[in-house]
Amino acid sequence: MGEHRLCKPRVAGSIPVTSTIYIGESMRLDHIAYRVKNKEKTAKFFIDFMGYKKPENLQEGFDIQFEDGTWAKCLVLEPSEKISTLMPWRVFDLTALESREHHLAPEIFISDGSPGSIVEKWVDAKNGIGGIHHIAYQVDSVEKLMQEWKDRGFSYFATENPLTCPGLVQVFTNPLAHTGILYEFIERSTQGFCAENVKDLMKSTKNNKF
Repeated sequence: MGEHRLCKPRVAGSIPVTSTIYIGESMRLDHIAYRVKNKEKTAKFFIDFMGYKKPENLQEGFDIQFEDGTWAKCLVLEPSEKISTLMPWRVFDLTALESREHHLAPEIFISDGSPGSIVEKWVDAKNGIGGIHHIAYQVDSVEKLMQEWKDRGFSYFATENPLTCPGLVQVFTNPLAHTGILYEFIERSTQGFCAENVKDLMKSTKNNKF
């Protein structure tokens, strides 16, 4: 993938609320991402107590190798009610008096990192424990959302342009003072994650202060 020019990291101030901000025709919680000291221990909690499961085709997760020799290891967990690999991630309640649609629980994305890595430095800054790094929302158009938000004075995205992989378009905000975390917007035509996008997304957080 090509090089992405990063915006100057900064903590967002107030967000204009004079009119509705574009979120597309639909918006759903896609995944919650944790950066932690030990990804397997965190995964065990979600599996044992929250009913999550590792995808059959991604039991061991995947690794990210950075140019400085450090690495991050990533796990993806799926909600137990997920039974389809098709898009969109919706299920229908056929036991109700009326058939009604609802969104699945979000996936869980967990990463830990080698000493000196982007992930490990972030975890150390969080008292060595880590926690929620970002929350990702699936939208109809990442590019349109970014432009709309910029037009309304919100310019706190971590990259100038969305990051793309086959079937995926993604972007991070910088950390927001409102919540202490950053947010991801993701546009999907396929399930799963792209290692190259994950790498570039992680690199876009390198200079974040929290």
